[in-house]
Amino acid sequence: MVTRPDSNKARLKRHKRVRAKISGTAQCPRLNVFRSLQHIYAQLIDDEAGVTLVSASTTEKDFTQYGGNKEAAKKVGELLAERAKEKNITDVVFDRGGYVYQGRVASLAEGAREGGLNF
Repeated sequence: MVTRPDSNKARLKRHKRVRAKISGTAQCPRLNVFRSLQHIYAQLIDDEAGVTLVSASTTEKDFTQYGGNKEAAKKVGELLAERAKEKNITDVVFDRGGYVYQGRVASLAEGAREGGLNF
């Protein structure tokens, strides 16, 4: 019998390895990315206090287009950067969440950089 490897389990293992090395503070929060098949989510997290400072995703009411492509991911990154500017956040630590840095994850990061976040 052929068993298929659990890709989400492997991703979570990679995510734990990344999280062991980075953490966010109030001055330099962690930009966390989660992607599903149809949507992408991003948060700025202060790990010391355990709170989410800013969030953006494709599931919001004012986001009308399809959320599972690179254009949508870039818009989420720009929206997150805009909201971070309102809270005077410019420097972040990027947490790719165990995903490969390509496609939608890279587009979100590019949009956040264009919006004014430094990482």
